[in-house]
Amino acid sequence: LIWAMKCISHHSPIQHFGTDCQDLVRMISEPVTWPSFSTELEEFAHLRRRLPNFYLSYIPRSSNSKADCLAKVARTFRSD
Repeated sequence: LIWAMKCISHHSPIQHFGTDCQDLVRMISEPVTWPSFSTELEEFAHLRRRLPNFYLSYIPRSSNSKADCLAKVARTFRSD
């Protein structure tokens, strides 16, 4: 998510992200309850200030099968 936010902050006005990870949505909405991720959440908070229209929504994997399939294919590619 942080990588995507960095990219989008420079190139796109669209700031709506979807995820099938409920923990990520909870982490963003209640960062103090996730102290082991404090470094990442601080970076996220910094980036979020640069994206005034940021929105993160939970999308169940079963409702987003095409994106899930693309993600699985993408994991098979190596970048050297």
